[in-house]
Amino acid sequence: MLVLVAPGQGAQTPGFLTPWLDLPGAADRVARWSEAIDLDLAHYGTEADADAIRDTAVAQPLLVAAGLLAASALGPVSPGIVAGHSVGEITAAVFAGVLDETAALRLVRTRGLAMAEAAAAAETGMSALLGGDPEVVLPHLERFGLTPANVNGAGQIVAAGTTEQLAAFAEELPEGVRRAVPLKVAGAFHTVHMAPAVTALEKAAAELTPADPTLSYVSNKDGRAVATGAEVVERLVGQVANPVRWDLCMETFAARGATALIEVAPGGTLTNLAKRALPGVKTHALKTPDDLDAARTLAAEHSAA
Repeated sequence: MLVLVAPGQGAQTPGFLTPWLDLPGAADRVARWSEAIDLDLAHYGTEADADAIRDTAVAQPLLVAAGLLAASALGPVSPGIVAGHSVGEITAAVFAGVLDETAALRLVRTRGLAMAEAAAAAETGMSALLGGDPEVVLPHLERFGLTPANVNGAGQIVAAGTTEQLAAFAEELPEGVRRAVPLKVAGAFHTVHMAPAVTALEKAAAELTPADPTLSYVSNKDGRAVATGAEVVERLVGQVANPVRWDLCMETFAARGATALIEVAPGGTLTNLAKRALPGVKTHALKTPDDLDAARTLAAEHSAA
């Protein structure tokens, strides 16, 4: 059984969109999307530097656009499950038929702008923890008022909160954690600090007309498959202020018999997690169009009938 996944913020690198725009029709599609959301996706995906594409308001729509291009180039496949990490959930909502491409890009544009504004309201951040047992780490985070914003499985936890909380935590790491590495992000995503962004997204979501998923859509909230489009959108809205439980998503993949996983562009992050947490599951990351043929072969071998 094939799982098709989309990565989240941080997966982008300067120029990563360039080879995808060479595919037939891709540049025209990106131009239409850019006009719809008033953001030059081609510029940011080909010419902008690392600092420019780190901007939350830019990175998020850029990632969704890249994921949609890569999935379209992959061609018709039949995954048993679709899912995305953080902003990748919006990409996955298109895979599942919940949102059309333009609606998804408009929603993610609102999301990125709202989260950037919320992040600017206070000095907050995120740190990746190297090592540690979740049963030890999670109570320790709570002591410092921090949120496990990403519980990614394979022993990977990302802590989020104020810069003061993160600094204090770094001075008193729990047993087994070798280091807390500050991430180059604008703020404490997936925490209460993003509550203002939830309000903005609620307004945007009210204008959507979601369809029910045509594929099994597994949610970051709890790793559960969501049956209705209305609930998918509701979870997309609340997700910005709640932890990403990618560990639970991967548990669902395993429980449902996943045998292969393909990660759309810019692939790599989720594939690496799956290699550690899902032994025996074949994985493939779409980084450039050169990866498409191998992905198509894998999809043909593992897609649902």
